[in-house]
Amino acid sequence: MKDFFKYVAATIVGLIVFGIIMTFFGVLSIVGMISSGQATTNVSKNSVMVLKLDGIMEEQAGSNILGTLTGEQSSALGLQEILSAIKKAKTNENIKGIYIEGGVLASSPASLQEIRNALLDFKKSGKWIVAYADIYTQGTYYIASVADKVWMNPSGQLDWHGMGANPMYVKDLLKKFGVKVQTIKVGKYKSATEMFTEDKMSEANREQTTAYVTGIWQNICKGVSESRKISIDSLNAYADRLITFEDSKNFLKYKMVDALLYTDQVKAEVKKLLELKEDESINQVDVEAMTNVKEETKGEEIAVYYAYGDIVDSPSPQSMLSESHQIVAKDVCADLEKLMNNEDVKAVVIRVNSPGGSAYASEQLWRQIDLLKQKKPVVISMGDYAASGGYYMSCNANWIVAEPTTITGSIGIFGMIPDASELITQKLGVKFDEVKTNRNTTLGTFSRPMNAEEIGYISNYVERGYNLFRKRVADGRKMTIQQVEEVAQGHVFLGQDALKIKLVDELGGLDKAVAKAAQLAKVNEYYTASYPASPDIIEQLLSATKGGTYLDDQARLALGEFYEPVMLLKRVNRMDMVQARLPFFLNIK
Repeated sequence: MKDFFKYVAATIVGLIVFGIIMTFFGVLSIVGMISSGQATTNVSKNSVMVLKLDGIMEEQAGSNILGTLTGEQSSALGLQEILSAIKKAKTNENIKGIYIEGGVLASSPASLQEIRNALLDFKKSGKWIVAYADIYTQGTYYIASVADKVWMNPSGQLDWHGMGANPMYVKDLLKKFGVKVQTIKVGKYKSATEMFTEDKMSEANREQTTAYVTGIWQNICKGVSESRKISIDSLNAYADRLITFEDSKNFLKYKMVDALLYTDQVKAEVKKLLELKEDESINQVDVEAMTNVKEETKGEEIAVYYAYGDIVDSPSPQSMLSESHQIVAKDVCADLEKLMNNEDVKAVVIRVNSPGGSAYASEQLWRQIDLLKQKKPVVISMGDYAASGGYYMSCNANWIVAEPTTITGSIGIFGMIPDASELITQKLGVKFDEVKTNRNTTLGTFSRPMNAEEIGYISNYVERGYNLFRKRVADGRKMTIQQVEEVAQGHVFLGQDALKIKLVDELGGLDKAVAKAAQLAKVNEYYTASYPASPDIIEQLLSATKGGTYLDDQARLALGEFYEPVMLLKRVNRMDMVQARLPFFLNIK
């Protein structure tokens, strides 16, 4: 019997040791996989850079450890990585040209414009660009039109339909479930609350929406017209009659493409450009590989800090407009403080891509940027959006750069308090009673709507927030309060229009912002470093385990048809009461 227990114990110990060894080698293999993906790329001679435009465009692609292990990689494209790849390809003697392959790309206009401008700059090197797609979406064609040759599949399509906005209104939907949203806003153009309180656009919102949608389309048409030598009138005529569904041969006739080719023919054409024989292979380098091409770091450091997503006080698993990324005020402030105290960093460019969010968090970000500016130059590079809270945090920088199609401004604030009393008390049958020590003790309760006195208190609070916002803009932009008021009221502007009213200083992309930061820092030779650092392996694996719970399904079963409005209320209730934000994201597809 003793021998039996001895052998059992030995077996158990052996299994434990084996498990430890296998875990060790598993960790080594994970590190090896990640390291191999991040190894320095050596570009072979006579190579072509491949730019595949397919997926969802974000500011940064980031790294997805769990996706690497499971094979379920995200289809997100990183604007930072694409711009870096194009810039390196321009100066790399082994890259002979760029091959663009169109797909279904979801991106906002300013990001498309920045990529297109980077490709135009690439062409100054004398290298070629060619583009091919089975189906060109409007956004991918806008980028591809810069190419020396634009090719399409003989059975393909080219989507060309114009720009539009289609806001959604849920007031009547919520009413069916006994839900109302009480709002207090400052600014006749501040339209973020209309989704919950109206059933159509206000005249003020229609005015500003028409202005920026028209402005974006004019930029797209201007770019395509210049590259393809097609008049803007013709491009508008093509959009009006929806040439998307016409015979592909017509796209040749309209000069929107140069040839209709199958994939084997495209490969043959690229080989000709590379002067390769028919049996030779094409050396391809994708964007990810190009980002790992070593870049010299001579001179002084200019930090580029990426701040994108909803502006929030603290991280939350869900955000009403963006679940992928957030600007968490306390974290960003801590990061900027480190950059402020880092003597190796001579200037900071903050890349802002945000529709806004918490007014309180925006004020904290403003304060930290103000402190940073006192020690070194701060330049804002506006991406697709830098509006409401996104503009609040930006307005005090030394210099602001925006793309012509950046959506910015929206200087205004609103408060939003859901009233679910009818849903809870009448439809769900929940009863409330009340004991209180003071008249307004139960402000914000779900048992009843706010009364006039309570609304008055919140209105005063929102008004003070708006006045502070205007003052921040006035101080930062060297304007009077009255001058700010004339362009405030929640009014949204394109970057090209914001330049005329002094809300931004210059039109351009990240490269211009970096150059301006170096100039302000009086630095002749410089390199850039990106912040904040991507989360390490352990952080990603831990965060990946924080999924949903069985309670989500249980709530859906219990609430039935009331689940969706209750969840909507939950998201609204999670937001700070006072917000400075846009109500939407605008994509070109």
